[in-house]
Amino acid sequence: MNKEKLLLELSSRQKEAVEYSDGPLLIVAGPGSGKTRVIAHKIAYLNKIKKIPLNGILAVTFTNKAAKELRERCQNLLNLSEDFYLDVKTFHSFCSRVLRFDGELVNVKNNYVIYDYDDQSRIMKKILKELDIDSKQVSSSLILGIISDAKNRMLSAKNFSENVDSYIEEIASRCYEKYEEFLVRSNSLDFDDLLLRCLNLFQSNNYILDKYQNFYKYFLIDEFQDTNPLQFEIAKILANRSKNICVVGDPDQSIYSWRHANPKNLLDFERYFKKTKIITLDQSYRSTKKIIKAADSVIGYNDERLERNLWTDNPDGEPIELLESYNDEQEADSVISNIKKLNLSLNKVAIMYRVNSQSRSFEVACNRENINYKLIGSVKFYERKEIKDILSFLRVISNPADNISLERIINLPARGISSKTFSTLSNLAENKNTSILELIFEICEEQKFDLLTKNNISQRAINSINNFSEIIKSLVISSKKEKISDFIDTILDLTGYGEFIEEDLEKGEERIENILELKSSALEFSTENFDNDLVDFLENISLVTDFENNLSTEEVEGITLITLHQAKGLEFDAVFLVGLEEGLLPHSRSLDDPNDIQEERRLLYVGITRAKERLFLSRSRNRKFRGQYGPQLSSRFLSEIPNELVKISSQNFKESNNPYSMYVRKKHLVEKNDISNKYSHNFLVADKVFHKKFGEGVIISIDEKSTDYEVTVAFNDQGVKRLMLSYAKLEKISIIEENIDDDFIKDEYYEEEI
Repeated sequence: MNKEKLLLELSSRQKEAVEYSDGPLLIVAGPGSGKTRVIAHKIAYLNKIKKIPLNGILAVTFTNKAAKELRERCQNLLNLSEDFYLDVKTFHSFCSRVLRFDGELVNVKNNYVIYDYDDQSRIMKKILKELDIDSKQVSSSLILGIISDAKNRMLSAKNFSENVDSYIEEIASRCYEKYEEFLVRSNSLDFDDLLLRCLNLFQSNNYILDKYQNFYKYFLIDEFQDTNPLQFEIAKILANRSKNICVVGDPDQSIYSWRHANPKNLLDFERYFKKTKIITLDQSYRSTKKIIKAADSVIGYNDERLERNLWTDNPDGEPIELLESYNDEQEADSVISNIKKLNLSLNKVAIMYRVNSQSRSFEVACNRENINYKLIGSVKFYERKEIKDILSFLRVISNPADNISLERIINLPARGISSKTFSTLSNLAENKNTSILELIFEICEEQKFDLLTKNNISQRAINSINNFSEIIKSLVISSKKEKISDFIDTILDLTGYGEFIEEDLEKGEERIENILELKSSALEFSTENFDNDLVDFLENISLVTDFENNLSTEEVEGITLITLHQAKGLEFDAVFLVGLEEGLLPHSRSLDDPNDIQEERRLLYVGITRAKERLFLSRSRNRKFRGQYGPQLSSRFLSEIPNELVKISSQNFKESNNPYSMYVRKKHLVEKNDISNKYSHNFLVADKVFHKKFGEGVIISIDEKSTDYEVTVAFNDQGVKRLMLSYAKLEKISIIEENIDDDFIKDEYYEEEI
């Protein structure tokens, strides 16, 4: 393949991006600008023109789906056979592979398992119980979030404990230490660990770092605006020697801050890599002119961005339609009615919303009209009970130290080993500094059943433990001889699980079909990877990240119902963006933080730019919340779209008639020009206060907002409330000791009284 042929169908900007290969390159790629095409052509250019072998190029994407698409494009472009090797991985899969080979240098055994969020939650609930912390007051999700944040700031449990500055962080510190101990005992890592341990390995061992720096001649990273601090550090350390790194991204599409993604990684890229070449791909090949102008107008209200104007040679297209409904049920009917009028294939239509709960009214409307739909983000395949059960059997066989998976399957199907018995076994194993399964093997092999009897385990339970031990030993032997797909059949047979699900009259058939699909996945893995490695198979499944949807939008004919976060990377002929109201988009949790508002605006921008030909915006004047209808203000973002682009289907509630538009403008002027009006106070964390409605309580945090302060108070009888200080009319009673009662603490998602 010659250079001219390779670059033939690219625009001048795309050609420039493909050809530049000496030194750091930042490609700012707007939605629909052909970035995947550019990346694929760049890989082909590096291989064919610059003579870099394919295995010397590391391409990093954010989902396995994106990696698969890039591989297929490169295969077609280079006319390669199906068994070609190209290193396209997610950050997590790359780090996992590094740790499989070299992780023992940072005390990571190569048969570790990767714990997903469900596993982490089960661990944390155990820890909270062990520490006698009420999980109703301090949720496992809150603590796991704090630990994840600490790991992303590269803080070990010890480092974190030395820097706590609040009561809830003190609790999290105790939990963090226990959590890490549990992971070590279970020979397991969470997703943050994959990144952190890999970075630690590179930082602490020059030989290993040299190996990877020398092996890879070029680094390509897609969706760079979604990288978190750990991922950015890994990118910097790998490319530090050659400086041959190309990152592609769009700060205007950064919508994952809650996953620690930081768009400043892209904005600050040239600070870390001197002499960075910046190329902007601002021509959209996807959307009509009207849609592009609307998107560009909305995102222009953000200030933390790289200035550029998206444009297109596509036709002007139809006006954007604004639908106004009386309530959310009428909104669903209106949307479905408009979809019918479009006369499009249902696969080409999507309804997008801010939160999952909004899908209900659209599901009801679709069912009533006998219209097929696909609900993206429902229970994912690998999260279905029967799949997690089989995977837990596989994980125990692969890693006997995996106590979380063992707990799931030791009494599945019911075999007389109660949770109390398992707890006793767990304590015995911890005292002997071994895993529960190794303890069971030792007791059963050496007939030490008196140890169990002394600990009040019944003879029936002892017999069941002995039988379970024999089952697992047989499975270990079978796992070394059978293909993984056949081994799943052996598990179903020896454990009795197959018969167990067949007896489920309601869901048995569906569960069997799901297990057959898992077997197909195992067979496909063995074929593609030319081996039968159980550890690799389990890793491959674990690394199907939760960024990815459980159902392809092309699998069945139907309207796609999807959240805006899940819609990133997709495109549809017609898009309906619904629930454009204050409290939904922007979300209520974002209303008092300018940075959060900017992310909500980016989320809308992502939604708008999913549309190719038709875009509908919808709002409801009333919406049901907790069983009660209440009036809704239209989203402030609606006033940011030029009037001439919009066709109103009912009465005009654009800027001139929108009560919120005036409020937004006034609020903006206050924030910008009258900072002196900021509310002042003399409250401190740990102050004991009185509220007329909620009674006595203790302040557990004070957060500065634009012109006010948000105070979180743990009330004696009313739980935790978040209040705006200027409106709360709190009265200070006294200063209390630092050791606030555990019962006062609740997580950040509790009711807001704002």
